[in-house]
Amino acid sequence: MSKEKIKIKINNQEIIAEKGQTILEIAMQNGIKIPYLCYHPDLKPKASCRLCLVKIKGYNELKTSCSTIAEDGMEIITESPEIKKARKTNLELLFGEHSKECSDCVYEHNCQLLQLAKKLNIQQNKYLKRKSYLPSKNFGPAIHFQKSKCIDCQNCVEACKKYATGYLEVKEKGPFFRIEPSKDKGKICLYCGQCLAHCPVGAFEAAGEFEEVNQNLANKNKIVVFQFAPSIRTSIGEEFGLFTGEDLSERIVAGLKKIGADYVFDTCVGADFTTSVEAKHCIEKLEAEKNPLVLTSCCPSWVRYVEFYYPEFIKNLATVRSPQIILGGLVKTYWAAKMKIDPKNIYIISIMPCTAKKYEITREELSINSIKPVDQVITTREIAYLFHKKNIHLLEIDPEKPDNPLGISSGAGVIYGASGGVMTSALRTVADRLKQKIKINFVASKEIPGVKEAKIKINNKKYRVAIVVGIAGAKKIMQKQKKNPGYYNFIEVMVCPGGCIGGGGQPVPNTKEMRDIRTKGLFKIDEGKNLHLAHENPIVKTIFKEYLNNEENLNRICKTKFSQKFE
Repeated sequence: MSKEKIKIKINNQEIIAEKGQTILEIAMQNGIKIPYLCYHPDLKPKASCRLCLVKIKGYNELKTSCSTIAEDGMEIITESPEIKKARKTNLELLFGEHSKECSDCVYEHNCQLLQLAKKLNIQQNKYLKRKSYLPSKNFGPAIHFQKSKCIDCQNCVEACKKYATGYLEVKEKGPFFRIEPSKDKGKICLYCGQCLAHCPVGAFEAAGEFEEVNQNLANKNKIVVFQFAPSIRTSIGEEFGLFTGEDLSERIVAGLKKIGADYVFDTCVGADFTTSVEAKHCIEKLEAEKNPLVLTSCCPSWVRYVEFYYPEFIKNLATVRSPQIILGGLVKTYWAAKMKIDPKNIYIISIMPCTAKKYEITREELSINSIKPVDQVITTREIAYLFHKKNIHLLEIDPEKPDNPLGISSGAGVIYGASGGVMTSALRTVADRLKQKIKINFVASKEIPGVKEAKIKINNKKYRVAIVVGIAGAKKIMQKQKKNPGYYNFIEVMVCPGGCIGGGGQPVPNTKEMRDIRTKGLFKIDEGKNLHLAHENPIVKTIFKEYLNNEENLNRICKTKFSQKFE
């Protein structure tokens, strides 16, 4: 049903828009630039930064365009001396809340705050930094919060509530409001990083320093191996002015080689191993249990959520390790033996879209003979920052292919980066191994936002599967499963919107529009592959035949047990 239309004027330009839209939304859709900081299309308008001010005919005061609903017949001006003066004052006040650490910030080359300061020609130090004394806060091994950079837009609080557990809260302390972690022992941080993805000024950062990366790259006694996640290839280009979702896999490889990587492998290959093991796990469950239930376990934030909030379902988590952990384990065992390298001399760095992956590699149960499969995780934004620091522009270097034997994946491995990718990959392999055709037609749930459901038939039995994005939907679906055991049989949960493609470590703006472009890019890669089945990947077959045919090797490299350990 078409929405009612209205007619307005912006800067004397006549525009037809939908009733109910804000002035800022209409302006953006029509290529009219209005500056803003606190606005994010995922969240409710807060009008806190007051940079999107406009003049509406008939009103004496300026209005915030992000929160003002356009009305039929409105005449709006977006630029005038009055508006510019107000914006300059508001931006100078915001700089009074924001401690500048530009040279050590991953936003250095993509900072909206600095861009606005330059455009409006403001005095960045006009007001004293009233938050400079505030301490920083670490959330586990994944997230660093610099309170002295916070401008109180509260986007992080809403994003945490919308996608995670509501761990971040607004507290009144003295004359000011502050963002603080909840003291409620019934809430935990999932390390998903949606606070980072929705913070406009870099107050939240991924934890970790670049010194360790650079030290190992310079250490001649270390073999430095990089691996990069599926979703990185269609998102990192945004950090270099590209917005098409284009596959930059080979340029990523070339960039990593330029900064000193000895070898670069593709985490999509790890995803092929994860799929192969998980599909076998699913088949065994289907054949052995009356009401089987398998919960995906690739998203460490989701695993952490289950362990804390729904421990009775820990037994239902797929016991397969995530792609980065499996690939890291294979590099330090199978590949190291082939290359005659001491695993202790191999340093593995994963490039991930996800801050929670920094937490995942600290889990003790994932070690192999006391050796960590992955030594460090850096995010998409962090590797882009490192490339910029070393004057490497991905669009200006010659592509290079990932190294063999862990560099070529199936299309099933690539789509792991998008919501539904893990489920689709696993069911492709299940269908092939059982010599059946499984028709999947996901339909958005009418009851639970963020959930898509489908009914499938395997061995003449019907099963219900679900894809979930965000903890709000996951909570409802788990409550439904508790009340009606057996309702669902296979559930994929990704905490971040769109899946890994919308992870907390991805480029900003991390909006639905950008996530859709990135996702389409991944599925385009899958379509262009000759191989769409994970278990048919030649290197997967070879390693299963030569190394993982041994049950002990299979268990220590590809499987794990989850627990309830919390700091």
